[in-house]
Amino acid sequence: MAKPGERRLQILQTLAGMLEDPKGEKITTAALASRLNCSEAALYRHFASKAQMFEGLIEFIETSLFGVINQISGNETDGLRQIELILSLLLNFSQRNRGMTRVLIGDALVHEKERLQLRINLLLDKIEAAMKQALRVAATQGRLSPDAGFAELANLLLCYVIGRWQQYVKSGFTREPTAYWARQWPMLCVACLYQKTEFQKTEFQRTET
Repeated sequence: MAKPGERRLQILQTLAGMLEDPKGEKITTAALASRLNCSEAALYRHFASKAQMFEGLIEFIETSLFGVINQISGNETDGLRQIELILSLLLNFSQRNRGMTRVLIGDALVHEKERLQLRINLLLDKIEAAMKQALRVAATQGRLSPDAGFAELANLLLCYVIGRWQQYVKSGFTREPTAYWARQWPMLCVACLYQKTEFQKTEFQRTET
């Protein structure tokens, strides 16, 4: 017999698996219980509601992502390399976790409690803040101008990731998030470094005058 913690994990894993259906149909507790060969009442012994099950998935996503993001920030000293690793993490996590990608873009939360989307919004805000901090590190290392638009750049990079997640889900999981990554990262990197070039131009013009 599974222990309470193991059963909770099994429920979340099954929910995530059901979210991988490309049709994106609404998941009911009845369907979830059927998949687990148990009653709906048995589900509610572990989770007070379906919303709480989704909260469990969001907590798993946040723990998984920030466990690695914190390692990147602590172990990698180069700011731009931190950005590269964070972006790669976000794309690869999505590719390995189809159902959770639907949660990240809010596709699986359309008919659920509003607070779930608010939690995802906060999670995305934290990811954006982590990238903004990495850009600031890059600036202290002379890789970006000290007055670069860190907020704008971080938002641009996050929008790139969300766009790849969206394509993945809306294509029925055929357009993988990591496709073109090897070629697109240099393009994104140029967008970051452009800030430094423009800063240098401005400084040169000030010197000339």
